[in-house]
Amino acid sequence: MKRENQSSVSEFLLRGLPIRPEQQGVFCALFLGVYLTTVLGNLLIILLIRLDARLHTPMYFFLSHLALTDVSFSSVTIPKMLINMQTQDQSIPYAGCVTQMYFFLFFTGLDDFLLTSMAYDRYVAICHPLHYSTVMGQGLCTLLVTASWILSCANALCHTLLLTRLSFCADHSIPHFFCDLDALLKLSCSDTSLNELAIFTVGVAVIVLPLICILISYGCIGATILKVPSTKGICKALSTCGSHLSVVSLYYGTIIGLYFFPSSSTSRDKSTIASVMYTVVTPLLNPFIYSLRNRDMKGALERLLHRAKVLSQ
Repeated sequence: MKRENQSSVSEFLLRGLPIRPEQQGVFCALFLGVYLTTVLGNLLIILLIRLDARLHTPMYFFLSHLALTDVSFSSVTIPKMLINMQTQDQSIPYAGCVTQMYFFLFFTGLDDFLLTSMAYDRYVAICHPLHYSTVMGQGLCTLLVTASWILSCANALCHTLLLTRLSFCADHSIPHFFCDLDALLKLSCSDTSLNELAIFTVGVAVIVLPLICILISYGCIGATILKVPSTKGICKALSTCGSHLSVVSLYYGTIIGLYFFPSSSTSRDKSTIASVMYTVVTPLLNPFIYSLRNRDMKGALERLLHRAKVLSQ
C-alpha cells in the first residue's frame, strides 16, 4: 500500500461493548461491582494463604500466584473500559494501547502456565503421593513459577516488538473494549505475515502445549482414581483437584470456543461479548470456586474471622 494511505498513529478508538448509550450507566455500575469483587476476592485468597500456615503447601503457593495474576489481568482491561463508559471518550494513546496489549498477553500466558503447574502438582499428589513432598519441594515450585513469568514475558514481548514495526491505515477504530492483538493486525497496512506466524507458533507453545500437559495430567489422575477400590478414596481424590479442573474448563473452554472454533455467522459483537467471559467472568469466579469448593480455604477464612473477632474484643 502506498505511503499516502498510511498514517502516523497517535491514538486508537475503542468501540467498547455493543450496548446502547442509555444503558451505559447500568453496565458501568455492573462492571465496577464485578471488578471490585474480583480484586477483593482474589486479594482475600492471597491474604488467607499468607497468614495461615496450614496453607503453606505447593498447591496454595501456585494458587496465590494465580490469584495475583487474576487481579492484574482484570486491571489491564476493566478500568479503562469503565473510564470510557463514564466519560464517553473512546480514545486510547498508541503507547497506552501497545502497553495494554503487552500486559494482556503477559497475564494470559501466565494464567496458562500457572494452571499447568497446578495440574502437575495435582498429578504428583494423586499419582505419586509417597514422593509428593520430595518432588514438589520449594525449589521446584519456585522454578515453575519463575519459568512461568519468564516465558510469559518473552511471549508478550515477542508480539509487542513485532507489532511496533507495523504501519496503520487511516481507520484507527478497534471493534473491541481493549487493544486486542488480532484487531490491531486487521488495522495495519503493512505485511502481517510474520506476526501471524508468530501468533501460530507461539500460540501453540503458550496455549496448546500447556493444555495438552493439563489433559495428560488429568488423564493419569483419572486412571489412578479408577484403580482406587473405595468410593471414599475416589471422593477424596476428586476433592483435591475439583476446583482446579473447574477453573481450567471455564478458562480454556471459552478461549477454544472463541479462537479455535469461530463460527462464520458469529458477528464481531458476539465475539466481543464472548471475550468478556475469560477477561472478566473467569477472574471473578475463581475466588468463589476455590473458596466454596475447598475445605482448607473455608477453614482458613473461619480462623481469620475468629482471630479478627478476638482482637476486636
